[in-house]
Amino acid sequence: MSTDSELAPVAAVVVLAAGGGTRMKSSKSKLLHEVAGKPMLSFAVSAAAALDPEHLVVVVGHQREQVEAQLEQLSAAVTTAVQDQQLGTGHAVACGLNGLGDLQGEVVVTYADVPMLTGDTLRQLVAVHRGNGNAVTVLTAIVDDPTGYGRIVRDGDTVTGIVEHKDASEAQRGIDEINSGIYVFDAATLRQGLGALTTDNAQGEQYLTDVVHFAAQRSQRVGAHIIDDVWQTEGVNDRIQLARMNAEMNRRIRDTWMLKGVTMIDPTSVWIDVDVDLAQDVTLLPGVILQGATTISEGATIGPDTTLMDVEVGPGAEVVRTHGSFAVIGENATVGPFSYLRPGTILGVGGKIGAFVETKNAQIGDGAKVPHLAYCGDAVVDDGANIGAGTIFANYDGINKSTSHVGKNAFVGSNSVLVAPVDIGPGALVAAGSAITDDVPAGALGVARGRQRNVEGWVNDRRPESKQAAAAAEADGSIHPAVLESRKKKA
Repeated sequence: MSTDSELAPVAAVVVLAAGGGTRMKSSKSKLLHEVAGKPMLSFAVSAAAALDPEHLVVVVGHQREQVEAQLEQLSAAVTTAVQDQQLGTGHAVACGLNGLGDLQGEVVVTYADVPMLTGDTLRQLVAVHRGNGNAVTVLTAIVDDPTGYGRIVRDGDTVTGIVEHKDASEAQRGIDEINSGIYVFDAATLRQGLGALTTDNAQGEQYLTDVVHFAAQRSQRVGAHIIDDVWQTEGVNDRIQLARMNAEMNRRIRDTWMLKGVTMIDPTSVWIDVDVDLAQDVTLLPGVILQGATTISEGATIGPDTTLMDVEVGPGAEVVRTHGSFAVIGENATVGPFSYLRPGTILGVGGKIGAFVETKNAQIGDGAKVPHLAYCGDAVVDDGANIGAGTIFANYDGINKSTSHVGKNAFVGSNSVLVAPVDIGPGALVAAGSAITDDVPAGALGVARGRQRNVEGWVNDRRPESKQAAAAAEADGSIHPAVLESRKKKA
């Protein structure tokens, strides 16, 4: 018996993806609903491609335009076949084989809504099929409640048939070995069996399971490969099953990362997509959602209550209560709480994006800080610069978006507006409350605000009975010591 690492390619894999999916109650194809961040269809195609088949065929039908559009995005070489009428699984496979000619070897049949099925399992199934010289091999599982599943009927080690639940007798419904619907067929046996199919059953459909009867009745060997991991045989038909599948997939992803050295304080509150990459000694706090191709480097801490999609986080960085997408966070940088990192945000080593800050298409250099209550969009902020609280990069004039630059170690005072495109030179300062419309040269102070005017006695004249007037009457006219101390430091 060959090991699965030595398997030669199979003749074809047929992935059945034509069903209506009506129980999902969605305008989107059931197969495009995601598990762990990827459409179910993509899992099925990846598993099929692991067999390196000569032909990989996806049988489409209901909402075929959506399914075909998704297939075009996948890297595997896939052809499609159309099942215009839903006449059963046997008819679907026959549609898939049309145009492939006189195949020799094995044909594997799988489903597009079984996202847990792996390429390794399919390789094991083919190895068992070849090793035992079977004409048909079916993937099966033992379940506690087989209601709704087709039952495997045996005579010792030989499978003599598969009976659908609706067609099963009371005795047959007591069988706990179920049909996954995933098969390996000898191509010649499959062709002959499909040609002999009828619709003499409760559903009035052409059952692929009848090909198993066809082979058994002709004394061709029919075997089964029982899989311990029942989840790999589970299909998704409605949103309840989709939620359960996502939960189980996420549990496995979390367990895998924890075994690789990732700390999760409350694993059940953490959601990680299948393409996320985590380094050793990453810490994920409660309420973290990592999506897409997010990568977290060694020693970084994420959360609590943080969602990152396609974000790269450097070593030792801390990201707290933040929503980010398509952004890069540098080594030992800090982000949050309550920060919003939009696409194009790049934060340098040791940089800071603080509380209630929104960034977009912003390059923030090493050690630079945007600490509080700011909008930093279409901006280049060089190393060491500091953006004061309440600063707005006014990047949009109603027609065009423009970029502003803040130079190395420059300082922008609080509540300022930089009206793009402006250039704040290295070491320059912008006075608090300024609306900057012109460039500020290196080392200069930019001031763009009205001069302060004090109206003496205004409170006593206009609001003599107020608490402010009473406080003013008690004052001795001196300046508060804390302000005096600050002025001494400036002097």
